[in-house]
Amino acid sequence: MNLTITDVRLTPILVADPPLLNTQGVHQPYTPRLIVEVETADGVVGFGETYGDTKYLELARPFARKVIGRQVSDLNGLFTVADEVAVDDARVSGQVDVGGLRGVQTADKLRLSVVSGFEVACLDALGKALGLPVHALLGGKVRDAVEYSAYLFYKWADHPAGVAAEKDDWGAAVDPAGVVAQARLFKERYGFTSFKLKGGVFPPDEEIAAVRALAEAFPGHPLRLDPNGAWSVATSLKVAQQLGDVLEYLEDPALGTAAMAEVAARAGVPLATNMCVTTFAEIEEAFRKGAVQVVLSDHHYWGGLRNTQQLAAICRTFGVGVSMHSNTHLGISLAAMTHVAATVPDLHHACDSHYPWQSEDVLSERLVFEGGKVAVSDAPGLGVEVDPEKVRVLHQRWLDDDGGLRERDDAAAMRVAEPGWVTPDVPRW
Repeated sequence: MNLTITDVRLTPILVADPPLLNTQGVHQPYTPRLIVEVETADGVVGFGETYGDTKYLELARPFARKVIGRQVSDLNGLFTVADEVAVDDARVSGQVDVGGLRGVQTADKLRLSVVSGFEVACLDALGKALGLPVHALLGGKVRDAVEYSAYLFYKWADHPAGVAAEKDDWGAAVDPAGVVAQARLFKERYGFTSFKLKGGVFPPDEEIAAVRALAEAFPGHPLRLDPNGAWSVATSLKVAQQLGDVLEYLEDPALGTAAMAEVAARAGVPLATNMCVTTFAEIEEAFRKGAVQVVLSDHHYWGGLRNTQQLAAICRTFGVGVSMHSNTHLGISLAAMTHVAATVPDLHHACDSHYPWQSEDVLSERLVFEGGKVAVSDAPGLGVEVDPEKVRVLHQRWLDDDGGLRERDDAAAMRVAEPGWVTPDVPRW
């Protein structure tokens, strides 16, 4: 068995995305992702997926050259390669703008997002070569299915007039009735039993009303609200007081560890984050100050599946809950998320996933939610098959783009509908 990496293929793609609203604006009609393929000397191919904006692609290209000739099992070595690429080739330093929805970004965080795509591809290839599922390479599963939460968004019925986009059948959701109708569709189609609403879009009173409407329509179902740090401490406390009896947790109501700690001390509602704790270096301050009670991991920017396990172990040590954050992703990433989530013992909160919103995928067969859960595959590697033709079509869309959609920019998309739109200052309310 020869596990030497002999080839790496990077394929940037553009995937259809509905007009989902957040505090910064609205999703563009297409979003960039990067498909990573690693091939061994024996012809075994593994797949990974990560963010596809140009800044990631520019790091991934020299990274790909440096991993050729290394063993696909040398997962620790990927971090060494990343250090070399950042210094010698990409020369990335300082602050990097990633849209503001996942906290302050640095060059080191950017490198971890690239590592994550390669790590998943290597694990997929290694599992296929050994005849083992990825969860076995991570120590074995502790559950046969992973629970996910319905990810609700305020949403326009269509992208702005004149914008080329794929149609979807979700309809609009711009008020409590629309949010409840959307939740009913999620439950009917996928069986979800918990709901998360992306907030920070409308004044807090309107979003409080939407959560109250969800609580009335789905009694006993866990509910979450995530305004992406759009609120002041005072507003966060007001929302927590009015929704404390129905919220499972409140996610990133205020921006930054200090503000989160102030809210947490008086809110009476658990606070979750994927913004103020996104690296190991940020854990100490947040835990010491009691700023968060649930950390939402995302293997795309924690540096992969094994780092996600390490994060879960640290959270368990300090009595902090752990679950999983989601950004726009395809089936490769959902499979990876499911494998690592299956190995985490204390996963007491359903994970987030955008996957139901993505009408396009690169898999031959889409992964399926049953009862709000995804079954953990025992097939070798990730247990999914990638369709080369689907990859080709989505890559051609990327090639045909004039560059306007190769970077995610929710504010730019909003300016198509509202020419004077400026990304709101935080706190917005």
